[in-house]
Amino acid sequence: MFLRVSCLLLIVVSSAHGSILDNRVDDWDEECNLSPGLRKEIRSYRPVVGKIIQEIVGSDFKGETWRSLSQFVDRFGARMSGSQSLEDSIDYMVEELAKAGLNAYTEEATVTNWKRGRETAVLLSPRRANLPILGLGSSVGTPGITGEVIAVETFDEFEALPEDCVKGKIVVFAPKWESYGKTVAYRSHGATVAAKKGAVAALVRSITPFSLGTLHTGYQDYEEGVKKIPVASVTVEDATRLLRMYRRNETIRIYLEMHDEDKGVAKSRNTIGELKGRQENSSVVVVSGHLDSWDVGVGAMDDGGGAFIAWHAAKFLKKLGLQPRRTIRAILWVGEEQGYWGARAYQANHSHHEEEEFNFFIESDIGTFTPTGMDFSGTKDAECIFREILQLLEPLNATQFASPIDGGKNQLKDKQKFPRKKFINGKIKKIIK
Repeated sequence: MFLRVSCLLLIVVSSAHGSILDNRVDDWDEECNLSPGLRKEIRSYRPVVGKIIQEIVGSDFKGETWRSLSQFVDRFGARMSGSQSLEDSIDYMVEELAKAGLNAYTEEATVTNWKRGRETAVLLSPRRANLPILGLGSSVGTPGITGEVIAVETFDEFEALPEDCVKGKIVVFAPKWESYGKTVAYRSHGATVAAKKGAVAALVRSITPFSLGTLHTGYQDYEEGVKKIPVASVTVEDATRLLRMYRRNETIRIYLEMHDEDKGVAKSRNTIGELKGRQENSSVVVVSGHLDSWDVGVGAMDDGGGAFIAWHAAKFLKKLGLQPRRTIRAILWVGEEQGYWGARAYQANHSHHEEEEFNFFIESDIGTFTPTGMDFSGTKDAECIFREILQLLEPLNATQFASPIDGGKNQLKDKQKFPRKKFINGKIKKIIK
């Protein structure tokens, strides 16, 4: 069942963060009335969970996931969808999964093939200054636009502007940070919102609560039937500066040049490693993360860490000689950053027998810091079972529970009929709430 691998994934994350912590158990939900037999069955796993914890956190396994990840990102660097580096990294992972004793294979997926070109922005007035930018994923390019700026803090503030005030302008969205889930809407939809009123380009505050003049890229989605305009991120500092200047009624003009290009689609592959379960013809437990990254970093956190703790969970079970009841299927997705291309292809290919094939979905794509618990989506009965399972993780202080899933991304988000969970960790919890 999924119990053992659920615990193992949290332990794999924890192994990178030192020794076992003091015990802590969250308050129990009084609405849960599990049968004594079921509680006894779940609690019977405590010895094997304890063994896994000791072996991974306190033995030769300690640090193995981090070492494997660091070697991977150092070797392949950025793994943008459509790039040769991504395809080379997939070949490498197939070999690594096989060497770990897993059944390793790939399934084809079509991915987008957007390429970043030279990107330049210059503040022309009220003073001249270079303006660092990063084009957002799927942005169209421009050979050069010079425009007057409108800067707003919220969509409501923008919608209050008459269309003739926006037409031909460059719109800067400088929202205050609320949470990733709320603030990311400006990155995802800012270009379309601005284009509907005739703007020629959009600049969006980087979606991060902290900044040292750092730029963040990410996916944005054009609405069908709305003109596509160039869109890029600016630093938190520059976004708030432009907003202050605009609110002082200063005339702001910016020159924007972006040689980004959509080259259609490319063929890629989801990478899969399976640890065979004891029970024949049973539904599988999926553990996952995505292998692709953006082009401006090495994707160690997003989502190399998530991908590596997923497949190392199966690897460590194999090394420990622990065969799960159900088959554990580690899936390393592709095309996630540009809109879940790999997951959508996988879902389409498996939809004809999904109810028989799948039992539980686990994903890590919200950071690999010290684990504190898990988010969960599923039925009330499944939630109660999972709350009981979390109590086995007292030695890791990883008993926090949240429902529904409240942060990050989930590859198979449309599969509401299946229980799903993501990890909660100390630092990310502060960001998503």
